[in-house]
Amino acid sequence: MNARILLIEDNEQNRYLATFLLEEQGFVVIPAADGPVGLDLASRERFDLILLDIQLPLMDGHAVARALRANPALADVPIVAVTSYAMAGDRELAIGAGCDGYLEKPIDPETFVSDIARFLRHPRNDSEP
Repeated sequence: MNARILLIEDNEQNRYLATFLLEEQGFVVIPAADGPVGLDLASRERFDLILLDIQLPLMDGHAVARALRANPALADVPIVAVTSYAMAGDRELAIGAGCDGYLEKPIDPETFVSDIARFLRHPRNDSEP
């Protein structure tokens, strides 16, 4: 699978683990350590999925999700919150901000890739321009 995933995650260990698990299954992962960098990458490159931490420096994940959803070019790109925010109402806040899904940290290495893959709608074909 050649799907391109934007991973917006500030924690280096979390970025490493998610990237390792996804790349092992053939995904292409592009990392961003904060919201503004993630927004810039999302506006310049085509992604099939965006994984978004909620607790980010500079700009929280809810604001990032709202900004991503405000860009019509990203309307068909699924956004999945991957977060340690697991209190009552946190899932609803993420979905309300524009996320299509919500996964709690710590991620389960055994199920993470399949949990993510179910959100893919249109994996990019490498022959597309």
